[in-house]
Amino acid sequence: MNESAEPATGSRESADAQAPSRRGRGRHIALWVLQALLASFFVLGSAFPKLTGASAAVESFEQIGLGMWFMYVVGLLELAGGLALITPWLSGLSAICLIALLIGAFTTQMTVFDGENAVFPLIMMVPLAVVAWGRRDTLAGLPRLLGR
Repeated sequence: MNESAEPATGSRESADAQAPSRRGRGRHIALWVLQALLASFFVLGSAFPKLTGASAAVESFEQIGLGMWFMYVVGLLELAGGLALITPWLSGLSAICLIALLIGAFTTQMTVFDGENAVFPLIMMVPLAVVAWGRRDTLAGLPRLLGR
């Protein structure tokens, strides 16, 4: 009877020891899903209209008054950031850079468009901050990858 009690305890201990790895795996998968959704938004929903010269994007950037070159630069930055979000060793850095881009979008919304859609960049910063925090280990590894 004593023998049967020990394996049950051993099984429970091994199950408890595996629980953090399951949580870590779930966290990892959730971050990848979030990164894929954000990447889809930045590539398809934000960069694509700018890079193809969609009329709504053209009108907005005409109001900003910096010229169409600025629309294409922003579109390229969004495209690069979106693709980098799904690149494992660039995901943390990409999230931080896209937050910086959104700070610019927020500032533009407040100054040029009278705050009309200013809340949207702020909302988008939240999941990007989650990705930046969740992938902070990729930031620590960048100097090593760059050979420094």
